[in-house]
Amino acid sequence: MATRTSHEEASVGTRREGVTGAVLKDGGLLVGPRLTSEQVWRALAKASFAVLGYVTLSGEPRSSGVVYKTVGRRLYVAVAPDSWKAKHVAARGRVAVTVPVRRGGILSLVGPIPPATISFHATAILHQAGSAQVRSLLKELGSLLPPERRTSGSIIEIVPEGPFVTYGLGVPLMKMRDPAAAQARVAMSLEGRTR
Repeated sequence: MATRTSHEEASVGTRREGVTGAVLKDGGLLVGPRLTSEQVWRALAKASFAVLGYVTLSGEPRSSGVVYKTVGRRLYVAVAPDSWKAKHVAARGRVAVTVPVRRGGILSLVGPIPPATISFHATAILHQAGSAQVRSLLKELGSLLPPERRTSGSIIEIVPEGPFVTYGLGVPLMKMRDPAAAQARVAMSLEGRTR
């Protein structure tokens, strides 16, 4: 049995079936948090702000801060039908999403504690105002689409794909300083993906 002595080689467990989220390192040892897809989805449901990355029609990268709401295993964002987000997302249909997850509670008022993050790639579908999809979601989306915008606002439906990539989720604050201990790739649950 090998002994790990350096900081980079330290692990929080060994390779086992059913453990998700931890990152494999040399020798098959796992480091990082052991997160489940359900834990990540709960964190996404509690948050409401994300950075949405997309590519413009001319091929330039852009990102925008958005307010979202989860319904099932999807995220929804309200946008103006003539906005850049609506135009570019509709044209490409692919986005990258990063959700900051606030950490530290009262400590974050005293010192600079960075948020944890959840990142993933997704298919994005633009639903025009008044479409059947938007009408069926109005009750669940609540304040995301206020009554005065329900007939004019469009909705971007974000369907996550591939693994979630997390940083600082499910680890103590002090572990966030150690990238190997703070990062994880979590397989996305297929449960509840259909609407």
